[in-house]
Amino acid sequence: MPGRNLLLAVLLVLSAPILGRAQQAGTGGIASGVAATPEYDAQHRPITAGGFVDHGTVMFKDITKQAGLSGWRHVMGTPEKNFIVETNGSGVCLLDYDNDGWLDIYLVNGSTFNALDGKETPPHAALFHNNRDGTFTDVSAQAGVTNDRWGYGCSVADYDNDGWPDIFVSNYGKNRLYHNNHDGTFTDVAEKAGVQLGNWSTGSAWGDYDGDGLLDLYVSGYVHFDRDNLPVSGSKAVGYSFCQYRGVQVNCGPRGLQGEPDHLFHNNGDGTFTDVTAKAGVEDKNRYYGFTAIFVSLSGDGKPDLVVGNDSTPNYLYINKGNGTFEDDSYLSGFALNADGREIASMGIAAGDYENNGLIDFFVTDFGDDYKVLFHNDGNASFTDVSYQAGVAQPTIPFVGWGDGFFDFDNDGWLDLFMVNGHVYPQVDRHDWGTTWAERPLYFRNVPDPRGKGRRFEYVPPVVGSGLADVIPARGAAFGDLFNDGKIDVVINPIDGPPVLLRDVSPDHHHWVELKLVGGVNPATGRKSPRDATCATAYLTANGMRQRRDVMASGSYISANDRRLHFGLGDATDAGTVEIHWPSGAKETVRLPAVDRIYTITEGKGITGALCGGNPCEAQAAHAAQ
Repeated sequence: MPGRNLLLAVLLVLSAPILGRAQQAGTGGIASGVAATPEYDAQHRPITAGGFVDHGTVMFKDITKQAGLSGWRHVMGTPEKNFIVETNGSGVCLLDYDNDGWLDIYLVNGSTFNALDGKETPPHAALFHNNRDGTFTDVSAQAGVTNDRWGYGCSVADYDNDGWPDIFVSNYGKNRLYHNNHDGTFTDVAEKAGVQLGNWSTGSAWGDYDGDGLLDLYVSGYVHFDRDNLPVSGSKAVGYSFCQYRGVQVNCGPRGLQGEPDHLFHNNGDGTFTDVTAKAGVEDKNRYYGFTAIFVSLSGDGKPDLVVGNDSTPNYLYINKGNGTFEDDSYLSGFALNADGREIASMGIAAGDYENNGLIDFFVTDFGDDYKVLFHNDGNASFTDVSYQAGVAQPTIPFVGWGDGFFDFDNDGWLDLFMVNGHVYPQVDRHDWGTTWAERPLYFRNVPDPRGKGRRFEYVPPVVGSGLADVIPARGAAFGDLFNDGKIDVVINPIDGPPVLLRDVSPDHHHWVELKLVGGVNPATGRKSPRDATCATAYLTANGMRQRRDVMASGSYISANDRRLHFGLGDATDAGTVEIHWPSGAKETVRLPAVDRIYTITEGKGITGALCGGNPCEAQAAHAAQ
């Protein structure tokens, strides 16, 4: 495997001048495959906005309006999308900002050039408080998190170990680090902390890379966008190349534009951070176009490794060496390129153990005319592209993929796959190319491979009127149990429109458990875990299987999912035993007493709380006894 990938790396260097979108003129384009044959449904609708069925199991219901979310609107540039800064859209983060046990929603907003110039009121980001009754209230103004800048991504972590989640927001312009004040409000401390940067940041990730108990911050950079030298087709800014998609002029980039470098910031423990990018061995020397970044411990030992999805350039995989530095295994691991030896237009990254073999796999979304890539973990940080074998390649080719996630939507103990989609060129709606600006999501159910070769994914067609039939220009997506009912819901942040909340209404009656992990001190070494247990790994043995879940502060497309670990149990009524590998290096085994509960487990103390139906189990039991 390593030899194969070294060969691919050599081929990449040799072929670099000719790599890229075949139908893209000049250098201002997106890396992808050759233009695919258009695909239409029986009504001659492009498959990206069609292919609906009249009957079938409804897995998701759109409850956006009922939940009170439809009044907020995402705005990014002009409808014409003349520049790449207007096309990529924004992320969404799920967090319990007030520690009431219920997930709240943070939606990042974009902006316009007129707003940046003070000619109009900037659009505001939204923090929606969970009212615990199926509805949400926008409290962003009171909370102080409106972010009047041009926003892209967000991530959630308790960086100062005070027990309250903080929010990092990446912008075109200076970034924000919203510190939680414990009273429903936040204070932007990015300048004081030294993480504001200044041009175009996209993704961010949190992890304690050096084991000092403090969460460090990685910020991915995208394009260096210069308003004084706008990337117009045929101009000097793009090397006088003409930026076209299928012969039609479109906005330029990212290829042909200068990239913005990534940064790793070390947490100093006093509210400030130090840039240690080069020192730690994660310097983005080629200035690739970075999007989603995730810290996750591939070996499950609490030492966070780093993965970065890069648009139209090779992906990064940095392995934590345990001494404060990383080894760049991007090519050797097989994660840099797809099976054809090509870089892809990586947008979103889903991380999860879909085979229940204890190894983290990655699903990476990509541009249209190219399949989306499932990287199977073969062990020892070696990955193989199994997209076609696993059934996710062919159905995804027409779609431009963004947010994605591995989650067990039917609680059968196997991670399913969900992705949201939307094109970047509004011009596609004026041509018969078999694709659309607004696209529907895709859902794949994890099923046994009929050939007896492990697991694969079965495409689930959209039932008319269901959430899967929503046709929207989606971008960010976050996944979590918003109603504390053991079902995983989806919040989508489309570009230029209201958010979408898809409630998991799967008809199954399977059991489940969820875990909120709280870090503590390793009694053997005295080492501390971050208080929010970022990069902890838990293995649940129940229902005859062993499942792995990891606490992650970021993922999908520049978004953040529910940090609580969710396990489906099928029909089992025994919740099983969980083995937790804490970031401090400690290992702890805890017996779970009952199913269908959300447990809080504190390092070294076992179970320290439990929710039943969203309320403390003790209170529920007392009420039932009356």
